[in-house]
Amino acid sequence: MKKSTLLFLSFSLLLLIRPEKMMAAERLQAIIDSMKEGAVVKLDNKTYEGNIVINKPLTLVGEKNTVIKGDGTGNVISVKAPHVTLQNLTVTDSSMNRNSAEEYAAIKVYSNYNTIEHITIRRSFHGIYLSNAEHNMVRYNNIKGMGKGEIAAQGNGLHIYYAANNLLAHNTIEGTRDGMFFDYANNNKSYDNHISNTRYGLHYMYSDKNIFKRNIFTMNTGGAAVMNSNGLTLEDNQFIINYGNQSFGLLLLQANDNHIERNTFYMNQRGLYMDQATRNVIKDNRIIQNQIGIELWSSSNQQTFTLNHISDNTLPAVTIGGKGEGNVWSYQGRGNDWGNSFPLTDLNQDNIGDFPVTYYSSLQQLMKEQELTSLFLKSPAITVYEKINAALNLEEIMFTDAHPLMPAKSTHSAVLWIIIGLALIVLIITKGRKSLCIIFGRNGRRT
Repeated sequence: MKKSTLLFLSFSLLLLIRPEKMMAAERLQAIIDSMKEGAVVKLDNKTYEGNIVINKPLTLVGEKNTVIKGDGTGNVISVKAPHVTLQNLTVTDSSMNRNSAEEYAAIKVYSNYNTIEHITIRRSFHGIYLSNAEHNMVRYNNIKGMGKGEIAAQGNGLHIYYAANNLLAHNTIEGTRDGMFFDYANNNKSYDNHISNTRYGLHYMYSDKNIFKRNIFTMNTGGAAVMNSNGLTLEDNQFIINYGNQSFGLLLLQANDNHIERNTFYMNQRGLYMDQATRNVIKDNRIIQNQIGIELWSSSNQQTFTLNHISDNTLPAVTIGGKGEGNVWSYQGRGNDWGNSFPLTDLNQDNIGDFPVTYYSSLQQLMKEQELTSLFLKSPAITVYEKINAALNLEEIMFTDAHPLMPAKSTHSAVLWIIIGLALIVLIITKGRKSLCIIFGRNGRRT
């Protein structure tokens, strides 16, 4: 009897001292359900149990240490009403089940005109998932996955599915499967996102007329993969050190009528990789110190390359499988700046070379038949191979720039070097002291 009384008193005392820990779980959903439409719910610095559903317009605001923790069996927060705002929360532990009919997320949005901002997401399959949801703002969120070693076991940072006219801005995403994945999602805008250590930083599938500006991709297997998507605008993005056997800064696969301007492609396995792509405009980009500046397959036609700075790549540009039709390397009398790759004269001082430049190489067939060739482009054996084929007249024309631009006095702008320097500092700090410098050689014969 005394033991039972003592146990009862102890339990009662625990409830009086820390009632929030005992009551938070059942109260959060009840609080949300009890609120009127448009209410502002201010949460305390504590952990609330998740798998909540928001069925009415309201604002949910946390403090510095407010956590909503799922039980690992579903979405942590499901937003099913319009005009919901989520702010200043840490959201964790959605279901990681890959065999479910529904793909789970830390926050899954099924409605329109919502705002999700300043959210930290950990230990969840997808980070934020927009499903048939339009006119939402997703900004200033920090999403971290489990790293490259767990890519197959997790989802994407931002997953946009049949969702249009959304704004995705200032988000930081690291270590997820894909950073941002668009599937049948048109007319969205993505600004100032920073994505690293993913499979593809950006992945478009069947998504048209999206705008993508000022985003930074570092240390991904692929910076951005644009597949079966048309009419995109990609401007002022940075594709830096996306490296590996099949890596690239930007892949265009069955992608047409896209506008790619003022982007930086620096130290990638391939800067631009184009296959079965047509009518794309590649203008005023910096394609610098990649293994292959531009890899263009014969299935890609009617590309326009103009005003680009393409320099210090092991191969400036290579066409594989034969020459595509209608690809041009100058537009309205303005070609590209090839750095010091070609000797140029400019007698009339109009900053355009007096004669066309043509690049020859014999590597296209070798690269087509042996995909690992790109790993050995810096090898002296490749140089010998090129010279032998040149002597035997076995080279083919990779491209001809009819109006090459004279090299700029300054190879890189100060802004570019600042961006690259900051990116390298972050990589050194986060990855430890490892060699990030890649020595690029020059192959092929230039005339």
